[in-house]
Amino acid sequence: MIDTNASASPTPRTPTSTPRSPRRRARLRSALLAIPLVGPGLLGGIAAAPAHAASPSPSATSGHATPPNSLTCRGKGIDPTAKLHHRAETFIKAPLSTIWNLHTDVEGWPSWQAPVTSMKRLDPGPLRKGSRFRWTTPAPATPMTPATTLVITSSVQQVKHNQCIRWTGPAIGKGLRIDQGIHVWNFIKVKGGVLVRTEESWTGDQIEADPATSITYLAPGLDAWLADLKAAAETRSRHH
Repeated sequence: MIDTNASASPTPRTPTSTPRSPRRRARLRSALLAIPLVGPGLLGGIAAAPAHAASPSPSATSGHATPPNSLTCRGKGIDPTAKLHHRAETFIKAPLSTIWNLHTDVEGWPSWQAPVTSMKRLDPGPLRKGSRFRWTTPAPATPMTPATTLVITSSVQQVKHNQCIRWTGPAIGKGLRIDQGIHVWNFIKVKGGVLVRTEESWTGDQIEADPATSITYLAPGLDAWLADLKAAAETRSRHH
């Protein structure tokens, strides 16, 4: 997510897309769980997520409707008008404090998430409402955009210790722009560990011009992020 002051968002327009045959639509649905995508969270992970690592919700979609039972943090969730959104969850067998600390120590992300190639906090102290951090991640070429590096500046909007966090912001690379991403995380203590749920929406003229294709590249990243968080937290828990 890029600094919102860096440049103005383009004027929204009605997205258009080329009609697809049933065969092509089937290929796109298959690609949803198979195609690598751009960096974690706001735009996913470079490697496709292992099938066993997370349990994607059927809410991954390029439609107009908001997913049912959308995640929130202090009453705020994803953009209800977004045409692109995805939700996923996983069970992590580790203490809640371990998972929370890994997730909110954003400067440590590059140590357990290979797609995060750089990270910089833009303010001191613990992650809290108003905190901002700038990070980069490579974005592979798609049928619509060239390979590039995204620079993302995330701004924390809501946070509740050990329970939830929500951040927002755009992402910009050469030839690729997401005007606004909204990312919500919930952490629920359950028997034997923690259920981690995450949901994200993306808006912008460029990615909305062909939403069915865009979602196949955007959605799997949340699954990859969950898989990395699960592996890092469970490894740390075993060593302690």
